[in-house]
Amino acid sequence: MSTSRTAVASTSAEPSILEEKNESSMLKTPLPTHTASSTVPEKPALSTEQQSKYDWLLKQVRCWTEVHSSKGKSGPLADSERMWLTRECLLRYLRATKWHEKESEKRLLETLAWRREYGVADLTADHVGPENATGKQIILGYDKQCRPCHFLNPGRQNTDVSPRQVQHLVFMLERVLELMPAQQETLSLLINFKQSKNRSNTAPGIGQGREVLHILQTHYPERLGRAMIINVPWVVWGFFKLITPFIDPLTREKLKFNEDMAQYVPKEQLWAEFTGGELQFEYDHDVYWPALQKLCAEKRAEQVKRWEAGGKQIGEKEDYLKGHDVQGVSPTPSPTLEADAQGGVIP
Repeated sequence: MSTSRTAVASTSAEPSILEEKNESSMLKTPLPTHTASSTVPEKPALSTEQQSKYDWLLKQVRCWTEVHSSKGKSGPLADSERMWLTRECLLRYLRATKWHEKESEKRLLETLAWRREYGVADLTADHVGPENATGKQIILGYDKQCRPCHFLNPGRQNTDVSPRQVQHLVFMLERVLELMPAQQETLSLLINFKQSKNRSNTAPGIGQGREVLHILQTHYPERLGRAMIINVPWVVWGFFKLITPFIDPLTREKLKFNEDMAQYVPKEQLWAEFTGGELQFEYDHDVYWPALQKLCAEKRAEQVKRWEAGGKQIGEKEDYLKGHDVQGVSPTPSPTLEADAQGGVIP
């Protein structure tokens, strides 16, 4: 039986950042939280066998001291990497490998090496910012299961094919994960292939498509909750047919084409660009981009503070890091967080 207690997390934020609107009440910044009516489905408890496999993997991971790289990035396991190795992270890799413990351990090590070699932590808003100048990727609102909504707008493509395009996607995925609320582990991907006046071909090349799929399926397992895709032109249908053999069968089941997105996203948080959406949003890079970075930096700092207060544990609970649970995996909660929780709010 869990002994953790639940605290009410604060959803207040500076109006100048999170409620920036123009005279016509057009939202220009990310939404700070999901609707009150949205709920996360309850997760099934681990079976005795699954718990045993998790315990084995956790024991192995807690013995790691080095990250080995074939590209000159080997070195001691950093605090940021220890924090990344949460309880839920280990469970995601176990589920992705159908509960094969040794394969899960192998894949976790491969992802740690990839994150170093790719430079995930070194990607900056300034570096990838030009890619998002037209708003071709937007994190906005939450679906009915509290998943953050990550909008892809290929018709707003403003750059030619380059490594920075994929770096941009990875950077935005990391921001989505920072904004993900407690108890939720997956995101909603909403892709609108509406064509722009400048570009008629909005499909990525087969090479870039395979690279993105490899990154998502290998290094972000169990993160896609649902992908909703509309306005699919014939050339994009052709692209999907080419790329389908490389898509995991479980991922394919999550793809929804030309469906009513209001079935899945509350209309008040669904961008009005999509049928049924009532959220009036306009992308202004000079407003949205710094607001997104500020919001994510605040979330990130709060989680680091909790992780440190909890004893910097490998296998820490994400619900603790995100303020839902007062107590982490250590036997006793931090006195600071205990006192904050008694007041009803975790900072």
